[in-house]
Amino acid sequence: MKLTTMTQVTIDGVMQGNGAASDEDRRNGFERGGWALGAGDDETRAFITQTYQRADAFLFGRRTYELFAGSWGSVDQMRAHPIGVALNEAPKYVASTTLTAPDWADTTVLRGDLAAAIGELKATPGGELQVHGSGGLTRWLLANDLVDEMTLIVIPVILGQGARLFPETGPDLALDLVESRVDAKGVTTQVFRPAGRPRYATT
Repeated sequence: MKLTTMTQVTIDGVMQGNGAASDEDRRNGFERGGWALGAGDDETRAFITQTYQRADAFLFGRRTYELFAGSWGSVDQMRAHPIGVALNEAPKYVASTTLTAPDWADTTVLRGDLAAAIGELKATPGGELQVHGSGGLTRWLLANDLVDEMTLIVIPVILGQGARLFPETGPDLALDLVESRVDAKGVTTQVFRPAGRPRYATT
């Protein structure tokens, strides 16, 4: 399976609270949740839905898994949505050392050697193993050369606070652009493939 990631981010790179601020977010001083609600035109929403529908399996970090399980996995209206159907019908894997008894059906918790476990998943026949949200996991996967394709959906807003997808310091990575479009509401969808380390100017 090809490992792909999809992340909604602001112009200043924030990914926290795109749908809403959780109680945990607010306790940590984040007050600007829901910045992606209503963003994107019909084509962008269709692209996001179709991406979920082509997944053979999903991989989550613990926090995103619990948010999805409490919404797409348990709210009847959301379960009936095509994204909810895709999530509920496919196998789900969670990278966590603390989650012990997942309630969402068809969930497997990955413990121990995470790189080896994900390598085994990628080696199985199939189309895509998808990661949605899960910023910490996405950063780890990129740092360990496990991402085959990365989609960024950039919402035209500057948030000025919140957790960013890429930290102030971290590993560097060159990207090859596979696909790019801007919709009628100014939302940019960019699909990249990792391409090793960037080249820098020499003196």
